[in-house]
Amino acid sequence: MASTCEASAVHSSIAEVALKLFSADAQAADPAVTKLISILLLCTSTFFVIALYYVNKEWKLGRDLKLSLEALFQRVPAISGSISLPKVDGSDENKGGGTANKKPQPLIDPASPSLVQCYSPSSLSNIGTVPNLSAKEVSEMALRSKNAQQVWKSTTFAQRRRVLRTLQKYVVSHVDEICQLCAKDSGKTQVDALLGEILTTCEKIRTLLHHGETWLERSPREVNPMMMHKTAYVEYVPLGVLGIIAPWNYPFHNMLNHVLSGIFSGNGVVTKCSEHTSWSSMYFHNICRAALEENGFDPDLVQLCTGMAETGKALVECPHIDKIFFTGSPNVGRHVMKGAAPFLKPVVLELGGKDAMVFCDDVKLNEVIPWAMRGCFQNCGQNCCGVERLFVYESIAADFINGIKDKVANLRQGCPLGNDVDCGAMVMDQQCDLIQALVDDAVARGATVHCGGKRNTTAAGQFYQPTLLSGVTSEMRIWKEEVFGPIMCVVVVPDDNDDVCVNMVNDCPFGLGSSVYSASKSRALAIGSQFNTGMFTANDFGVNYLIQSLPFGGVKESGFGRFAGPEGLRSCCLERSIVIDRIPGVKTTIPGAIDYPMNTTQGMGFGKGLVELFYGDTLWGKVKAIVNLIRYG
Repeated sequence: MASTCEASAVHSSIAEVALKLFSADAQAADPAVTKLISILLLCTSTFFVIALYYVNKEWKLGRDLKLSLEALFQRVPAISGSISLPKVDGSDENKGGGTANKKPQPLIDPASPSLVQCYSPSSLSNIGTVPNLSAKEVSEMALRSKNAQQVWKSTTFAQRRRVLRTLQKYVVSHVDEICQLCAKDSGKTQVDALLGEILTTCEKIRTLLHHGETWLERSPREVNPMMMHKTAYVEYVPLGVLGIIAPWNYPFHNMLNHVLSGIFSGNGVVTKCSEHTSWSSMYFHNICRAALEENGFDPDLVQLCTGMAETGKALVECPHIDKIFFTGSPNVGRHVMKGAAPFLKPVVLELGGKDAMVFCDDVKLNEVIPWAMRGCFQNCGQNCCGVERLFVYESIAADFINGIKDKVANLRQGCPLGNDVDCGAMVMDQQCDLIQALVDDAVARGATVHCGGKRNTTAAGQFYQPTLLSGVTSEMRIWKEEVFGPIMCVVVVPDDNDDVCVNMVNDCPFGLGSSVYSASKSRALAIGSQFNTGMFTANDFGVNYLIQSLPFGGVKESGFGRFAGPEGLRSCCLERSIVIDRIPGVKTTIPGAIDYPMNTTQGMGFGKGLVELFYGDTLWGKVKAIVNLIRYG
């Protein structure tokens, strides 16, 4: 009777709350109505709590609220006063300057072998020097990073986000200066710098700020029935010090790309920048160090190695480096693997590509021609996921060529500072020689040059004319070898045949990215899903990398391993498997049947019982298994 009265009192209290919430008249109701209202309110509240739990689990509302409050109330320091960027304009570039050269100069002056000479590819003017570091100096840098990492690895994600937000704040407020430095050191246009250097870097930071902690949280794993008393998960532990060998095509982004993911995952980072873009890399590296120092952390966590190939070799072989991330050519990538092999040091290789862009017969040419132009001539073609093979269906090929050749021929080329130009310079002069050899081979085998096809000698620097090449076939070197320059190679797909197109695209040693344009999204996806590439986009170009939650990388000669996305961030970590007891007081013991000293009859009987119990497919077999476990256990 007492419990009934207590239950009635509880129902009355709940019903009174509900009535006050939803009605002005909160007078005592009939007991049955009171009980019904109470039950309905309890059920509704329970449903709301469960729904909120699953919505939060799916959409991470709690995380978003935490990060929003963190960004709103946690002010980050300004580091502008700690960074001194050189003032860059086009006056010395356009006039040649007092240190300009008429032809490319060697990076190492025999009179000063300890220094790397830096030149602007747009004018060939000498813009400074950087140290040509020895193996001993590389090792000392790596050791400094290793020592700093011992403290950094214990920082919280909130502290790491603060450093990244400091970097973001600086980048956003210095877009012009950074783009100008990139233009001077690598010859790219300032718009190409904004798209390929600034935009991608800012998105990388935003993605890490928003998702990085979630991607590195413990990952629960299912356990089997035999281990139902255990809890299993994977944790992601910093590796130590990452060694980065960065290319020259995007000096700002390539400097920060792996530094961002490396330090966010708790590692130290030592970067070997390209000898061709070391001048700007020194300034960009100082931005990273300043962001650490202004937030109270040791700037030695990040180090920059400048020098020639021997400096990169020393980084690969350095005992203080725990993993290598290399971006470059397949040939050098093989040397990196060879150098890391004696130490069993893991490597991630991003080795470029020969990406295909496909225009099906149902596209509108006026809509896809701008994509062909951007895909082929972004960064003057010096783009690992740039379009190197343009597959155009036969029925629209002639109209496509007629519609695009004037656009290619009218691209403006020259010094990117102080001028409105569409294409800048080639970072390496020898790349112009390689491009010329590929174009000449194609022409000798029947290809047609509609415009371009040779060096641009009207400017002082290292320029190759934007080129439209059609009639490209599989017998030509340019079909399989990476161009990495401003060449649009048009390949005609016979009979508008999708299957033939797939075979032509896959007839390539590289496999990085690809794209298909069609009026039918399902058709584009059906074609692209058969490509042997690491990435594919339907009716778009280059957006894979702008979606930083996606892993970036390829297959075949394009390398292996991934960066970006959770896969890339976790590749900076040791994936450690953890098993603990699930229920307090319940732990595993070794049954006597399989303990030492061993009794074969008992051990086999007990073991076969386990196998039959957990993996047998009949109920009677499982019953017999339980009997055997009791008998032999």
